Amino acid sequence: MRRTAPVANAAGLLAGYALDRLLGDPRRWHPVAGFGQVAGALERRLYRPDRTAGALFTAMSVGGPVLLGAAAAAATRRRPVTRAVLVAAGTWTVLGGRTLRHEATVMGGALRDGDLPAARKRLGHLCGRDPSTLGESELARATVESVAENTSDAVVAPLVWGAVAGLPGLLGYRAANTLDAMVGHRSARYARFGTPAARLDDLLNLVPSRLTGLLTIAVAPVANGDRERAWRVWRRDRNDHPSPNAGQCEAAMAGALGVRLGGRNIYFGRSEVRPFLGDGPRPGLYTHL
Repeated sequence: MRRTAPVANAAGLLAGYALDRLLGDPRRWHPVAGFGQVAGALERRLYRPDRTAGALFTAMSVGGPVLLGAAAAAATRRRPVTRAVLVAAGTWTVLGGRTLRHEATVMGGALRDGDLPAARKRLGHLCGRDPSTLGESELARATVESVAENTSDAVVAPLVWGAVAGLPGLLGYRAANTLDAMVGHRSARYARFGTPAARLDDLLNLVPSRLTGLLTIAVAPVANGDRERAWRVWRRDRNDHPSPNAGQCEAAMAGALGVRLGGRNIYFGRSEVRPFLGDGPRPGLYTHL
């Protein structure tokens, strides 16, 4: 029976990936949205502006899904078909590749139509930047950078952790990544409370982000990109980003497309200046979206 578990996990991961490609995110009763509501309620009870409270919040919020996944894995130890079905459902739930592609396509369409208000409104589906003052070029840059980073967060990393740890890995990774989006930013409220969630997300993405960078390099010609340039820019610029992981994905994308990413980002009252990644012009509407 022990030999069937890896096969069941692998079959479930493949089936879940196919479901995401075919159907995208569940349109109603999305479990990740439900988790976010529960985590939000827990935050309101535990919040204090210090890291100890943040660590307790993170441990409880991530520990619950991990234990749930472990219990499901134990219950299906002798039922490989049931295990595969559960892993497929979990994989479909935590992946977001089709949705990411859809949002990028919608952004590209709005920009091609010259509808900047629609593009600014849509940017919130991809990232947390303040779009109110962004022009066409900066909206295109934000889209390219978000697609680069979220390819790791929404596709590669869940599959990696599902392959490594099955259901507990799938659910635990998505919980940690969701917490990072909720509290892992440097606002006045979360500067200390959100640090444990942000650090956990950084740790879980160390390998997937680098794998994403390498995969971006490998498939660059599929998008009319340059593999050699992607490799060169990735090696040169990947560690310049303040995030230990985002630069891995963004540098590879910048090199593949022959554009320059980075610069000044506004996050609703908070300004951050990121180092430039890559050479060449800013992402262009008709060539990069």
